Amino acid sequence: MKRAFVTGVTGYIGGSIAEGLRRQGYAVVGVVRNQADAARISALGVETVVGGLDDSALLGRLAREADVTVNAADSDHRGAIEALVGALKGTNKTLVHTSGSSIVADEGTGEPSERVFEDTTPFTPVPQKVARVAIDRLVRDSAREGIRSIVVCPTMIYGNGLGAKRDSAQVPLLIRESLRRKAGVHIGPGLNVWSNVHIEDLTELYLLVIEKAPPGSFFFAENGEAALKDIAAAISRMEGWEGRTFRWELPEAIQAISEETARYGLASNSRVRATEGKKLGWSPRHTSLLKDIEFGSYREAFGPASR
Repeated sequence: MKRAFVTGVTGYIGGSIAEGLRRQGYAVVGVVRNQADAARISALGVETVVGGLDDSALLGRLAREADVTVNAADSDHRGAIEALVGALKGTNKTLVHTSGSSIVADEGTGEPSERVFEDTTPFTPVPQKVARVAIDRLVRDSAREGIRSIVVCPTMIYGNGLGAKRDSAQVPLLIRESLRRKAGVHIGPGLNVWSNVHIEDLTELYLLVIEKAPPGSFFFAENGEAALKDIAAAISRMEGWEGRTFRWELPEAIQAISEETARYGLASNSRVRATEGKKLGWSPRHTSLLKDIEFGSYREAFGPASR
């Protein structure tokens, strides 16, 4: 039986990838922070080891013992990636690192942008994302050192997680802020646009790149896009507020949810196209974040009937 080591197994992405790999017949092992998490994740069929991303020796050992390693815990933890790359040099084993499409985001104000990025489009990141882009490059460059290294770069993810964590970060945050105001919330004018991808489709992309992707490759993960004002209106309709929205001013949003989340997340533009994944054969099935908010998994979890 093939063995996979997945970081972030308690999280939304990592837990979903772990479950996808289990369904593919892999024995999956993951690092968890404590015994309570170990019991919870072990019940899902994932072998657990208590530790953390700062434990380089542990990460290295688990990576060497596995056929496939997937880092889905922290896109910005350089030490963890250095440990994984250092352990896997010369093995020709697979290492998949999870980035995030805020690497191409602008300094957001809620205004729109016409810029759209394919996997190979050159770009200059905003200063706050330079370190993340350098980590992505470190992973891809390790292909020259005997590692089958791959970077997957998701956009705004939606839908029910396949592992222990049900929900992503961005849409539930917007729903919670909307519930406080009884109106769908967007930052500034809300004309900014983010690409998005369903968690089940994203999991399928990971499984596909593990099977087929060449060393040193990079994949955006998206299957559609939506303006944040349209997301706010969908939340409003889901909650029975008839599309009413609320303009959250950027300074107030930064104070409430951090500059990282507000300016470089919910007020920015991050428009990408998954050209390389689709060339590889990825065929996502889910096509509408707005429908999933209004009629799907978010209505089940956050709509009026859930309370």
